[in-house]
Amino acid sequence: MVEDDARVAGAVRRGLEAEGFAVDVARDGDEGEWLATEAPYDVLVLDVMLPGIDGYELCRRLRAAGNWAPILMLTAKSGDDDEAHALDTGADDFLAKPFSYVVLLARIRALLRRRGRDRPAVVTAGDLVLDPASHQVRRGEIAVDLTPRQFALLEVLMRRAGEVLPKREILEHVWDFTFDGDPNIVEVYVRQLRTRIDLPFGRAAIQTVRGAGYRLDPGGG
Repeated sequence: MVEDDARVAGAVRRGLEAEGFAVDVARDGDEGEWLATEAPYDVLVLDVMLPGIDGYELCRRLRAAGNWAPILMLTAKSGDDDEAHALDTGADDFLAKPFSYVVLLARIRALLRRRGRDRPAVVTAGDLVLDPASHQVRRGEIAVDLTPRQFALLEVLMRRAGEVLPKREILEHVWDFTFDGDPNIVEVYVRQLRTRIDLPFGRAAIQTVRGAGYRLDPGGG
């Protein structure tokens, strides 16, 4: 999120993190441009009125550089011209301030779904089912309760099922780009997930690939 209003940025960040998202915040357009080129973000939320380069120019530069992450533009302005300008510079959606957090969250989830076939609304691996919109996980017909962080970790693994994900990549998606704590926190959460989605069902969906990372069996274990 690129937003110079600390109050707005803090509130949105806390809300999204409570939903299991990892959120990085830049306070001006230049920092936002740097972060967006350093990490493969799933969604970018850009304010229009920013110190340095504004949101319109930042959006234009990112698109010109081949960065096609979904972009949601936020602005204190409203009107057809402002919305058209945002979309013409490459944004995917537009939301005028003041905005409802519930609507912002819904639009972010919609942008994630629109990314294509690799981001279906409901993710499955065998009988393991994850629904981001309702924050529900099931093994067959049995509901599995997860914390937001456990849910976020499982979503990353399921959306990349069959791939080996290194700890660092998991940290960037489930925690944030600037996480500087103990990377072994990933192991802790993997163990927690196994006790929720694997062990009670006699499965082994989450596999450890020694020296490389973790992999989720596309068949659900």
